Amino acid sequence: MADAPFIITAELPPDLAGWATRLRTQHFPPERNHLSAHVTLFHALPLSAGSEIKAALAAEAAQHAPVEAQLEGIMSLGRGTALKLTSPAMLGIWQDLADRFFGLLTPQDTHRPRLHVTIQNKVSPQEAKALQAKLTPTIEPRAFRFAGLSLHIYRNGPWEHVRTYPFRGR
Repeated sequence: MADAPFIITAELPPDLAGWATRLRTQHFPPERNHLSAHVTLFHALPLSAGSEIKAALAAEAAQHAPVEAQLEGIMSLGRGTALKLTSPAMLGIWQDLADRFFGLLTPQDTHRPRLHVTIQNKVSPQEAKALQAKLTPTIEPRAFRFAGLSLHIYRNGPWEHVRTYPFRGR
């Protein structure tokens, strides 16, 4: 796919990523589940801007220590279910990158993201509500830190991992 876009994600810590991936494996329709748990920041940046994107991610990673965040609970996606996350600092990084990538962004990527990890998608609203009711009492809010940023290429379902940029600032 010559026109496959870049995707940028925020890197979850290993314990949270493993737990969320297990939830995703249990509840995401298996024929559409090609990915581990992830937090998408940008959905479609052009491959032609690869050098600029890589430089921007390296600069952000060098500048920031692991970024504080909070798992808040369950979030409805209408036809799916997600883990709701909050992180003013990660949204600040998103804003810096969005400003830097101005002119490269799709309409979807110009809107501030609602940080989340999708654990179920493309099911009936009733099925989504049932899972939300089941999981809500089991999810305990907790603090965590995003470990870095990752760059991927969309491959019509699966993603090709390009590189992870760990946060290493002070």
